[in-house]
Amino acid sequence: MRKSVSGRGNGKILSGERGSAAGRGANASHEETGLPGLYIHIPFCLRKCGYCSFYSVTELTQIPAFLEALRREIAFCRFDGTTFDTLYIGGGTPSVLAAAQLQGLLADIRSAFTLTPDAEITVEANPADINGGLLATLRDSGVNRLNIGVQSLDDGLLAFLERRHERSQALFAVADARAAGFDHIGLDLIHGVPGQTLTSWFATLREAIALNPDHLSCYQLTLEDGTPLAERCRRGEAVLPDETLQSDFFLRTSEMLEDSGYIHYEVSNFARPGAESRHNRKYWRHTPYIGLGPAAHSFSGRERRWNRRSLDAYLRDLAAGRRPVEASELLTEEQLRLEALFLGFRTRRGIHLEQFKSRYGQDLLAEKAGILKKLTEEGLVEIGDGFLRPTRAGMAVADSLALI
Repeated sequence: MRKSVSGRGNGKILSGERGSAAGRGANASHEETGLPGLYIHIPFCLRKCGYCSFYSVTELTQIPAFLEALRREIAFCRFDGTTFDTLYIGGGTPSVLAAAQLQGLLADIRSAFTLTPDAEITVEANPADINGGLLATLRDSGVNRLNIGVQSLDDGLLAFLERRHERSQALFAVADARAAGFDHIGLDLIHGVPGQTLTSWFATLREAIALNPDHLSCYQLTLEDGTPLAERCRRGEAVLPDETLQSDFFLRTSEMLEDSGYIHYEVSNFARPGAESRHNRKYWRHTPYIGLGPAAHSFSGRERRWNRRSLDAYLRDLAAGRRPVEASELLTEEQLRLEALFLGFRTRRGIHLEQFKSRYGQDLLAEKAGILKKLTEEGLVEIGDGFLRPTRAGMAVADSLALI
């Protein structure tokens, strides 16, 4: 079996809606505007989960200094005239900020940047942080998508993953978000956890479906170098499922969710029709985006740059009046072509053959006829309506497909 790519990507993908015009339009259309997205990284967690490699720190006393530095970084970008149609506040754990701090941050963003009237505005939250005050503040600040890091509805697995919430808190969080008027709610779930069975996973999945979220991200647990879980597995204290069981998790999850009315629109992401994450589709379609905060990445369409992966260095740079950029790279045409293949094969939409030929000068049907015939016969890709698309089985091995 080819290596799977059903684990988390380099962006948490992340999904509420107000009764305002902005809220009503947040998911009204599948059409891409071509406008860039704006990402804000909140680098704080109350505690680190043993499996997570996303950058965060637990020194919450640094939050005021971070917010002041973030205002300075925003000031570097505020006069370029760019209009954004998506805003994603991720982390870390954005919901560890006080409601007033999130309100101030959203006000700063609106003051500095132009957001379209129907902009999709997403905030990630831990179930343990969700309360009426926070929800009311987010609604009043124009947030129209709430992405809740549930991960599991099994208390034993939540403890193994070192999450700081319990199953009951996750259920209450979703109910409270609904009561507060959020219609666009996304849930993050993890499968392939050591000790997890297909039976326990599908019990969680059925319960999650019953909550009727419009977006579900189902990530395969992967070992990230330097994390405590990776060290535990190295010592033999925990064992991930083998490839056959991982494949069963992936394929049967896709089948169950599609049977329940969700579209499997990206390797790890499922949505009700029209509720796909507009922000994260920008990553998969090579649309430009700006990332602010420690370790955040930005992409101009050719240049990629990333901020310092250190809160202290981030604070020092901005206090000295410097952009907190760690490094950047100018992608070659070949790198962009390979990325377009890799990203395209991660999505149900697939690769638009004429657009790919026009952009990269490669006629995939003509130049890769042999391998595409073989992959079609193996049931991994399909060709139709001008697109080269992965099948469900193909999405399970999407990284290998990109090597055609």
